[in-house]
Amino acid sequence: MDRALLLLSMWALTGTVSLQDSGSCPERLVGEEGRRMCPRPCKADSDCGSKRQCLCDGQCGLSCVAPGRTCPWPLPHSENAEARLLSPTHSFSALLEVRCKPGFTLPSGMDATIRRCQGDRQWSGDEPICTESPELAAVQTCPLPEEVTNTFSIQGDAAVGTSIRYSCLSGADIVGSRENFCQENQTWQYPHPICKKVYCQPPTEVEQGYVVAVQKTEYEVGFDIHYLCKRNFLLDGPQMITCLSNGSWSAPPPHCRARCLIPAERSRVMIGGVKRWPFDVTDAMVPHGENVTFFCKHPRKQCSFTATQTCFNGKLQTPACYLEPTWLQYKLFPHRLVSEIEACEPGDVE
Repeated sequence: MDRALLLLSMWALTGTVSLQDSGSCPERLVGEEGRRMCPRPCKADSDCGSKRQCLCDGQCGLSCVAPGRTCPWPLPHSENAEARLLSPTHSFSALLEVRCKPGFTLPSGMDATIRRCQGDRQWSGDEPICTESPELAAVQTCPLPEEVTNTFSIQGDAAVGTSIRYSCLSGADIVGSRENFCQENQTWQYPHPICKKVYCQPPTEVEQGYVVAVQKTEYEVGFDIHYLCKRNFLLDGPQMITCLSNGSWSAPPPHCRARCLIPAERSRVMIGGVKRWPFDVTDAMVPHGENVTFFCKHPRKQCSFTATQTCFNGKLQTPACYLEPTWLQYKLFPHRLVSEIEACEPGDVE
């Protein structure tokens, strides 16, 4: 079948531009092909207008064709067939494959055909009609209701004399027989099983936070729970968790992390790349996860270097090298504070 389809593809291609190049484009045919509207005949591009070229148009022969013309695409939906382009676009000389769905064939007995975009903006050949294969029609099967196929993954087929196996799409346990047999009277040997309901237990509470969900003793698969933190606390973790088909939550509950008080009063620090006095920061606090850079004095030189600490859930420690200026240093010699003196050269910092 694949070889025959390849030959058809070659034929469709040969009926286009390549025939003109080799001088073997057929003469314009009459009779049955005369049902279509063929463009004006020609022998060279000079016989056509400025927007048309002399191209081989299949059984219309050499014709004046606008290469940019397109054929209808996508095609109307068909229950028994699927169409796909074999060319980048659906313009003149493009190829289209129409393939019947499993169990259906064309009147020729093949399950696929090739059509070509012609100069009259129509696809070549008659509209393919896929009909049920006689071999398939003769096979007797047992019915599988939609609620069963939507609930289970079925292994095997439902033909008379064969067996199928069920597995729950949700991953839940099966209640009933995992295997069933299609009998000669086209009924199943056993009733279809069911999938055991799966639930998630209520997740743990979050300190300094709120659960945005209806309070239940158990939650259905697919149920979402949202979290919010109280004012001045930062959410650390997922804002939403979902009940999974295995009875667990998609992630552990988050934490609500506290802000940190900046442990400096008389020295500027770096927050978010900006040098600031702690008393100029709202409440002199930074949120959880924020980096705070302190200024330390070189032990032997009159220069400063930096050390960074991170706020974690209300705790922010000063680096070991940091020394808080005295009140007199701050009031009498503000320009000599470590945060205000010149930075050390890179080679000065050990």
